[in-house]
Amino acid sequence: MFSQAFKSKKVWLSGHTGFKGAWLAEWLLELGATVTGYALPPETTPSLFTELALAPRLDHLEADIRNAESVRNSLIAARPDFVFHLAAQPLVRRSYKQPVETYETNVLGTINVLEALRSLNHPCTGLMITTDKVYENFEHGLPFKEDDHLGGRDPYSSSKAMAEIAITAYRQSYFSNLESPVRIASARAGNVIGGGDWAEDRIVPDCIRSLQTGEPVSIRNPRATRPWQHVLEPLSGYLWLAAVLASDAEIPRTFNFGPDLESNRTVSDLVTAALSHWPGQWIDASNAHAVHEAKLLNLSINRAATALHWRPLWGFEDTVERTVSWYRAFHEGRVDAGNFTRAQIQAYSETARREGLQWAQSL
Repeated sequence: MFSQAFKSKKVWLSGHTGFKGAWLAEWLLELGATVTGYALPPETTPSLFTELALAPRLDHLEADIRNAESVRNSLIAARPDFVFHLAAQPLVRRSYKQPVETYETNVLGTINVLEALRSLNHPCTGLMITTDKVYENFEHGLPFKEDDHLGGRDPYSSSKAMAEIAITAYRQSYFSNLESPVRIASARAGNVIGGGDWAEDRIVPDCIRSLQTGEPVSIRNPRATRPWQHVLEPLSGYLWLAAVLASDAEIPRTFNFGPDLESNRTVSDLVTAALSHWPGQWIDASNAHAVHEAKLLNLSINRAATALHWRPLWGFEDTVERTVSWYRAFHEGRVDAGNFTRAQIQAYSETARREGLQWAQSL
């Protein structure tokens, strides 16, 4: 897979103790990479990082992305071939409560990684991960393209838009000339779901917590529409983008990775689909006075399709079924989380191979 781009390569990964970061760390290890992880300790109990037993399987460093010296020392010592920057404060509602921490983490943390990359004197490909919420959203319902205006009404969205502006400035100022050994790009993904996410104020973890206790699932924005996708979808895009960029300096440097249009569904659609695999009930907990959260949001993935020949593989129903099955098996103690996670990576890769996607083909 990925033309063996990561086999025996050194990877520096920030945010490896988080949900997406742990999935990515597991996949990189499966691909034969040597991984250095840089992140704060896992925030939740349980955590996917702990359940996958990642700490002894990679170079695990617990440190703050806001510490510029620590970031620089770690990244330079790792001498990475690839950098994946995922460390972030990723929660919209928390950003209203902790705006300074959100901006420091998402903006200055990204700049700290970019500054560290400037110090490298060997070839390295860096991928900065942001979000679909970087776009100035007027709720028109049209898919956002990579060149659309950036913006954000809440601290989280605006902090990620600011990070994108910084990434572009650094790329054009320091990494665009032929003398630079470093190439960087940014990736924006839709709403990611999958097993092992226990974060607060996210609909799937909230849903699972209610189901585990037999309580109705409270939905605060049942009519909000999101581009739901399994976590492996954007991760395959990140890995393939990094692999291609390492050998082709001419490809675009910003990409959306989202689902097909049929997976742009309401929150109530998502919960209803989940309850078909883990019976329960949901209630409308809408609050007209709640803090603002976007109601309409979807991504155009035409650039990824044309420039990378990438496309999503698992539809909405399949994504929800695989997500709920992970949580239910974990809750009932029927399987080992690590084996179940690796089995889903393998199943996704086999689907890509059958479908003829370039990243899944052997040399």
